[in-house]
Amino acid sequence: MDQRPTLLDIVAAKKRIAPYITRTPLHRYLTLDKLLDAQVYVKHENHQRLGSFKMRGGVNYYVQLTPDEKRRGVIGSSTGNHGQSIAYAGSLFGVQTVIVVPNGANSGKVESMRLLGGKVVFHGKDFDEAREHVEVLAKEEGYKYLHSANEPALIAGVGTYTLEIMEDLPDVDVIIVPIGGGSGACGVCIAAKSLNPKVKVIGVSAAKAPAAYLSWKNRTIAESKMETIAEGLATRVGFELTQSILWDLLDDYVLVTEEELEQAVVLHLEKTHNLTEHAGAASLAAALKAKDRLKGKRVALVISGGNLSIERLKQALGKRFFVT
Repeated sequence: MDQRPTLLDIVAAKKRIAPYITRTPLHRYLTLDKLLDAQVYVKHENHQRLGSFKMRGGVNYYVQLTPDEKRRGVIGSSTGNHGQSIAYAGSLFGVQTVIVVPNGANSGKVESMRLLGGKVVFHGKDFDEAREHVEVLAKEEGYKYLHSANEPALIAGVGTYTLEIMEDLPDVDVIIVPIGGGSGACGVCIAAKSLNPKVKVIGVSAAKAPAAYLSWKNRTIAESKMETIAEGLATRVGFELTQSILWDLLDDYVLVTEEELEQAVVLHLEKTHNLTEHAGAASLAAALKAKDRLKGKRVALVISGGNLSIERLKQALGKRFFVT
């Protein structure tokens, strides 16, 4: 599979989705400058209407559906943010949308999917079991199947936030981006490196869900454990399209622990006064781990989402962290 989008696809997507999404801010935080000994900027995709970068991809995908595809309806799997994205896009363009989520999915995200008009089906213990069920239902019921990563229109859509980063900070040195399925990181790599090949892109995943990292490291699709609390990073297998792009373009990859993710959630509350889910906080967790390599550089951290449950927030706030 090599259907990778280009910079031109991302530019076209930007024009296509502009009426439906928020152009999110890129803010510099002196408190993070001090913490990392660098110039630190945060891309606030948690400020999207649905609290996640994913809605950019969903809108870009739906706006290009044919009349027949709209009639058939769309089905996809999600741990939450992708599901909200496609439920929202379905409501915009009058397309029936079915989202299969794992048992125990974030209740707030599930409620949002339903309020946006999506039909939610629970199946399996994790994202990948939900995804496998979707593939069966798509064949049986005739829905248009939307994979959450192996879809060029999604990558082009989410790549639009990187165009905004490059417009606001054209001399950025490093962009750190969370990786679950990898669509966001692919968008960053394609857009940033097309505009400035010197930009370094660092991906970050949870050590307790390392399949994407292992796929990237070994240059072959890998499957591994999935035990992280970070919903947006919770995949147990790498995906072909996104990995093929990351193999070519991603400069480095960092794995972070559950404690480091929780620490980053708390640090964002303290230092930037922003609520971020664990996946969104992963970029800060990775920056802290790699701070020696970032010294003196202009660094953009992507907060991919802010949809954190009250239970997870209480859990993080109940712990004591020490930052050096």
